[in-house]
Amino acid sequence: MSQSFRRGVCLVIAAPSGAGKSTIAQALRDTDNNLFTSVSVTTRSPRPGEKEGEHYYFRDLATFRQMAENGELLEWAEVFGRGYGTPRAPIEKALAQGKDVILDIDWQGFRLMKKALPEDVVGLFILPPSLDVLESRLRGRQSDSEEEIAKRMMAAEDEISHWSEFDYVVVNQELEKAIEEARSVLMASRLATERCSMAKTFL
Repeated sequence: MSQSFRRGVCLVIAAPSGAGKSTIAQALRDTDNNLFTSVSVTTRSPRPGEKEGEHYYFRDLATFRQMAENGELLEWAEVFGRGYGTPRAPIEKALAQGKDVILDIDWQGFRLMKKALPEDVVGLFILPPSLDVLESRLRGRQSDSEEEIAKRMMAAEDEISHWSEFDYVVVNQELEKAIEEARSVLMASRLATERCSMAKTFL
């Protein structure tokens, strides 16, 4: 189907930290030419190799909060003392052009996105096989301290409690299978009748 016959879809992928949402989202982006890459705003400092406007827009906390107040962010949150948000203008432009967007954010961000763009947003929640597996994956990250792991596990239980608010759910037991299931969700969302303006020509 030509891009001109449909509006883009915004697939929001959420999961507790360590469940694989970023890996799955990036795998979809790497294999699909019709996906628009959204660059988030953050208040954390750049990591080695990260570039302004390519990986993130780096802003101080005061500027970040002002952007949220001005309506320049579709969704935003302060997590573990750091602010993260999604700029409004680039997303709305991409969707109007028939391009799809994938965002990997938390359940609160999904709620805000659904409120801001109710007809465009589809939610996919990624579950770990179990909390024990999730903790094991977090411990496999050599950069995370014991304190950080404890915080993330506490946050994970709260995050998981919101899985039923989403349109689809995938259990990430085998990564490649989870990626294919997420790709199927994206395809089904693209083919939803409300997105196909071409059908109106038959009425």
